[in-house]
Amino acid sequence: MAAEITLAMPRKQAIGTSRAELGDRLFIQGGKLLWLGLLILAVLLPLLAIFWRGFSSEAGQGGGWLAARELVNSANFHWLLGNSLKVSLSVAALVVPLAYLFAYALQRTLIPAKPLWRGLSLLPLMAPSMLPGIALVYLFGNQGLLRGLVSENIYGFWGIVLGEAIYTFPHALMILLSALTLADARLFDAASSMGAGPWKAFRSITWPATRQAVFAAFCLVFTLTITDFGVPVVVGGDYQVLALEAYKAVVGQQQFGRGALIGMVLLVPALLSFAVDAWLRRRQGDAMSGRAQVFRPAPSRVRDGCFLAIVLLICAVLLLVFGMAVYSSLVKFWPYNLSLSLDHYFFEDSAGGGWLAYRNSLTMALCSALIGSVLIFTGAYLMEKTGGSRGLNLVLRMLSFVPMAVPGLVLGLGYVFFFNLNGNPLHVFYGSMALLVVCTIAHYLTTAQMTATTALRQLDAEFEAAARSLKAPLYRHYLRVTVPICLPALLDIVRYLFVSAMTTVSAAIFLYSPDTILAAVAVLNMDDAGNVGGAAAMSTLILFTSASVSLLLAWASRGLLRRSQAWRQGAPGH
Repeated sequence: MAAEITLAMPRKQAIGTSRAELGDRLFIQGGKLLWLGLLILAVLLPLLAIFWRGFSSEAGQGGGWLAARELVNSANFHWLLGNSLKVSLSVAALVVPLAYLFAYALQRTLIPAKPLWRGLSLLPLMAPSMLPGIALVYLFGNQGLLRGLVSENIYGFWGIVLGEAIYTFPHALMILLSALTLADARLFDAASSMGAGPWKAFRSITWPATRQAVFAAFCLVFTLTITDFGVPVVVGGDYQVLALEAYKAVVGQQQFGRGALIGMVLLVPALLSFAVDAWLRRRQGDAMSGRAQVFRPAPSRVRDGCFLAIVLLICAVLLLVFGMAVYSSLVKFWPYNLSLSLDHYFFEDSAGGGWLAYRNSLTMALCSALIGSVLIFTGAYLMEKTGGSRGLNLVLRMLSFVPMAVPGLVLGLGYVFFFNLNGNPLHVFYGSMALLVVCTIAHYLTTAQMTATTALRQLDAEFEAAARSLKAPLYRHYLRVTVPICLPALLDIVRYLFVSAMTTVSAAIFLYSPDTILAAVAVLNMDDAGNVGGAAAMSTLILFTSASVSLLLAWASRGLLRRSQAWRQGAPGH
């Protein structure tokens, strides 16, 4: 009887081991192939459809190389391109220095209330890009509150520049904050001991370590501005730009070929910026070594006072703009009846989509945040923590980084051209909520994946080695060990995808149907219909929803993080 037991145990163990190996193989290979299929469907094929549509000489398509040459050589295209470049360069030249000063104040000075200033600086991320334009209309428009302070009309070049500067400011700020966070105190101590003053230390230490981030911020602001049509729609007036022309060609005139050609033109600056930024990243070495010491700025009343004044000025402008948007949504009839009312929030009585659009945005944001975070984090884990199939991993990484170089407007056009084909069996999804969720996840894929990859790379490979030595299935180790450890990064991804989905308009503008209209699209429609108060009310609703969910998620996650991150706490007495 004992012999039977000793023989039965190894057999059961072998069966368990084979099942674990089969489960791991299915989890790794099946997961990677599924992720590859999703990336091809959601990223690669829509982009290929743009080039096919733009260069195809078939009837009803782009018109081929002849139409492309005619477009590029036309005087109207030169005028639009010149306007777009002038606006984008002006916005980047204005935003990047201000964002650098703001980031420097938060990271390298001792100004008070830093969390408050940082929170206020992120307000533009919580609202659609049209909101700054709407607020500028109420401030400096023909009947604006501060119209007498400016000599020129806000509609045109300066209106677009100011609106885009407010919209892109937090995007540049986040890049520069990350760069200025890294600093080795030993370098500054050495510079001080050699008699270098603050300005010389900045030129020899801080600037060389952050100039690549400055260029990255410049490229990001330039790309966001040249591909955004939300601000030009509201305050552009007769000053037309390429992004607005692509929007009007597809939505207003049904000229899909012209929209495809302009979309390919808008893709060029993004690709160039991405390529140069990647080249600079390879040339720049590591910012900090393993022996680096944390830099803590020394007190300086003059320096801190100057930077506090800069921070207060920028935050005052942001509060003025967003406060004006909220106030205008409550005014009964601007500027003749300034009594406060909630009439503009009765969306069902006005064109634009009503409360249906708001409910659709909530649904899309929740689905994008939950489904997208699971897919992106799992895909990043499979690429970073599992071996084998190097070629497949390389293809997955390349496809995952493509959305970073593709503007939302171009990606949305690609979805139109690919999913709206009559011969495509996936045509049934066109105009559905599922397609909007897929497009949103694909649009914001790269940033979310970089967050997941950064967190996963901090984990030692011995975690997976220990799981294999214990014959534990890898998917169980992933769920019970990796996910709890990386929970802070996963929650950041959820928050990022939710807020991005609530405010997105560039890609979704081409994909919605009457039943799936979104809140940000409703803002655009109400502004086009002349209901600026309703547009301000819907924008305010998006702003407060994004901010409230972000704060609620941060508050609710505290207990969860304390429980799952207890291992990070030191032992008593240590």
